Amino acid sequence: MTGFIDGLMNVSPLVAYIAVFCLVFAEDALFIGFVIPGETAAVLGGVVASRGEVQLGAMMALVVAAAIVGDSVGYEVGKHLGSRILKTRALARHSGKLQNAQDLLRRRGGSAVFLGRFTAFFRAVMPALAGTSRMPYGRFLAYNAAGGVVWGIGFVLLGFLAGNSYEAVAQAAGRDIAVVIAAVAVAALVAWHFRSRRRRQHHRAAEQRQD
Repeated sequence: MTGFIDGLMNVSPLVAYIAVFCLVFAEDALFIGFVIPGETAAVLGGVVASRGEVQLGAMMALVVAAAIVGDSVGYEVGKHLGSRILKTRALARHSGKLQNAQDLLRRRGGSAVFLGRFTAFFRAVMPALAGTSRMPYGRFLAYNAAGGVVWGIGFVLLGFLAGNSYEAVAQAAGRDIAVVIAAVAVAALVAWHFRSRRRRQHHRAAEQRQD
């Protein structure tokens, strides 16, 4: 892994963009997150940007796009291949975690897609589970996009601020840092929910006064 990281630090900007996009995309679309977690690629993208090799905004947009598109492909894989994916040897070794992911999806629905973005295993399997459960794609996409934006911008920015300390950050990513980012994201989601409900209540009250 160290050799791969050092190699990515010394490639052309175009190759860096392509490599980071492919790693983030493949984590959810092809389940390679068991080997190279997507947050590692996102953090490294931020590190490359901190060295002036690529544009920070472009790297953020690329990682967010890769996360959303990769999840959408994973959703389609689950929708069309269904239980056959869940019975593969790679997932059979993680049956306990897979059951937890399925339970979370049943209890939380779309919110599970959003929250799953911040846990490595859930991030790799949640899109396929959502497709297998026949969650409406529009609902999936809304939560998927929200999670992709928060996660992608958060981890690329983390790498950008960390600079040359990328090895320590990449090891920590997915644990304590992911918890912090997820907590902030959940707090923002809850605040948005209450603001939306308050606006609807005010709107209904105004309509009743007019009647």
